[in-house]
Amino acid sequence: MQVVNRKGEKEDVRFDAILEKLSSLTDGLDPNWIDPAHLTKLTIEGLYDGVSTRELDQLAAETAASLASHHPDYSRLAARICVDDLHRSTKEVFTDVVTDLREYIDPESKKHAPLISEEVYGIIMENAEVLNNHIDYNRDYNYDYFGFKTLERSYLLKLNGEVAERPQHMLMRVSVGIHHGDIEKALKTYDLMSQGYFTHATPTLFNSGTPTPQMSSCFLLTMQDDSLVGIYDTLKQCALISKSAGGIGLSIHHIRS
Repeated sequence: MQVVNRKGEKEDVRFDAILEKLSSLTDGLDPNWIDPAHLTKLTIEGLYDGVSTRELDQLAAETAASLASHHPDYSRLAARICVDDLHRSTKEVFTDVVTDLREYIDPESKKHAPLISEEVYGIIMENAEVLNNHIDYNRDYNYDYFGFKTLERSYLLKLNGEVAERPQHMLMRVSVGIHHGDIEKALKTYDLMSQGYFTHATPTLFNSGTPTPQMSSCFLLTMQDDSLVGIYDTLKQCALISKSAGGIGLSIHHIRS
């Protein structure tokens, strides 16, 4: 059986190579419960001839996640497999990723559709060396499987359907988007979030640093008027808020029953 590597070349599937990779990701996990050899065996049983290395990684991660009921460290191992794959398929340097996000061209309209605001882009480039050197990519390996897959599915910015950001890129983007030119506070916020002391709410993680920096979580609205125009103008407001991930509380007490 053969596997297709990232260069498009075919290689024989080797038990020892897969085992070596999985074993390298088990640092700090409980050795009494985590068995890389068993995981390797289960992964190989699910392979087919011509599978890509990315698909192999995905299968290994899903297999590890399925063993989380035996011990929660399997969930952490599954996340590490995913993170390792993401690191291989994304750019490392923060400013390189930010530049790609700024230069994005929408594939449908063929128009420039930047995913980073010009103001935040300028701040990041002015402080490129400090920001690039401060990011610790090892912290990406601290997520469990559910946490990482949630980030991958909904929070990390994508280019042409493919994830472009690493979790640490996202956290630094969010930090600079909040504090702008106050780099000291941005770095402190980044460190606290990346070390798991706190996180910001969904709208902030979604939108900070982007051209639509709507970072509030909750909005309280009331119907503008007891009329067709008033009702639908209010619903339009609700739709625009929801589009940017805001939560809505709506009062309709003065509408006729």
